[in-house]
Amino acid sequence: MGQSLFQKVWDAHSVRRLPSGQTQLFIGLHLIHEVTSPQAFQMMRELDLKVAYPDRTFATVDHIVPTDVRTRPFADEMAEQMMEAIEENTKEFDIPLFDINNQSQGIVHVIGPELGLTQPGMTVACGDSHTSTHGAFGAIAFGIGTSQVRDVLATQCLAMDPLKVRQVNVSGDLGKGVYAKDIILNIIRRLGVKGGVGYAYEFAGDAIEHLSMEERMTICNMSIEGGARAGYINPDETTYEYLKGRKHVTSGDGYGRAVDWWKSMASDDDAHYDDIYELDGASLEPTVTWGITPGQALYVTENVPKLTDLADDDRDIAGEAYDYMGLHPGQPITGTPIDVAFIGSCTNSRISDLREAAKIVKGHKVSSKVKPLVVPGSQEVLKMAEAEGLHEVFEEAGFEWRGAGCSMCLAMNPDKLQGRQVCASSSNRNFKGRQGSPEGRTLLMSPAMVAAAAIAGEVVDVRTMM
Repeated sequence: MGQSLFQKVWDAHSVRRLPSGQTQLFIGLHLIHEVTSPQAFQMMRELDLKVAYPDRTFATVDHIVPTDVRTRPFADEMAEQMMEAIEENTKEFDIPLFDINNQSQGIVHVIGPELGLTQPGMTVACGDSHTSTHGAFGAIAFGIGTSQVRDVLATQCLAMDPLKVRQVNVSGDLGKGVYAKDIILNIIRRLGVKGGVGYAYEFAGDAIEHLSMEERMTICNMSIEGGARAGYINPDETTYEYLKGRKHVTSGDGYGRAVDWWKSMASDDDAHYDDIYELDGASLEPTVTWGITPGQALYVTENVPKLTDLADDDRDIAGEAYDYMGLHPGQPITGTPIDVAFIGSCTNSRISDLREAAKIVKGHKVSSKVKPLVVPGSQEVLKMAEAEGLHEVFEEAGFEWRGAGCSMCLAMNPDKLQGRQVCASSSNRNFKGRQGSPEGRTLLMSPAMVAAAAIAGEVVDVRTMM
């Protein structure tokens, strides 16, 4: 019987079996940012440890970086302290840092692929839950905690339990107005936010194979929202073409040898899976969340579910979501007013995301009731978008065009909701208070859907504007 990519990568990076039964797993690429690294570096100092492989660790700043006024010192004292800490730590431990003046700066899960740091067959770790993004390249990528950041810095290894593997097979061709974001929201809706616990998800099928690398990153990014420890897609010609010529990818004969090895790491045709789930991609419609978890999602043409429509286990949190969101069972999600529109985050801030949103925006004006933001995921994305004139399309429509950073995805920088504002967001989490206000409400959707909502001033089916 053949092996899955997960099994091959795991075996290739296994150092030994620990007395606890866990595997000592070597980490090929370690990415760090300003929020989860300061305590790890302090622990390194207290234990008088050095970074084992500084050439395998790369740092950026993204979570707390302002996206409008980026001059130093930052107005937020805590943010400035975090910036100073990562500057001092990376200098002391000889780690490359992409700071706000570096043209490679951006969201950690955007710049890793851009620079060619993320490659097939790798193990990747970062002190950020959405590290699963890098699985789009056929890597096995884990979000880790601060003490584990210390462990990787000191040893380049993690102690981990092996995972089961579920293949999620998405068949067919996507319809008009349906994107990668809609695929992953529907997977989470069907399998649940805890459905992936103990699993790595392998995304496969025609609908997945037809996606661009950037769309594949969106899928893998939100694996964690479905409870999976990792999510990945087997590398193919789309992967190899994306990587060719990137800064940290070998060239010439070395590139050919790399591709041969990458191909060998893909799942075998007769690979064993612990579970297989089938989804008809052709049946999917534009999707939006209505509640307080990414699993509380529905087609834009559907109504908010009634308690009687839900499984017993889902009813308590549904009741909580009705109260928090101010929605009523049975009401259409279409027509829900919004106050803020946010296009950005490590889920949907890449150049293709901005292009799709700009197609919807062009020739329109944003509703006077809406505060709209477009935040590129990296300085490279910003530069590409401005070269194409996308910033002009957004600004003419009334959007604010910002610098690179995590922005309104989470409440660690000045971009925050106020009071009971409702945000149409292309980010990955709609938890209570996620976007800065304890009462703020988030509706997750694709960038194109966010653009349509910004124009209409309410949730609307993007297909009516295409």
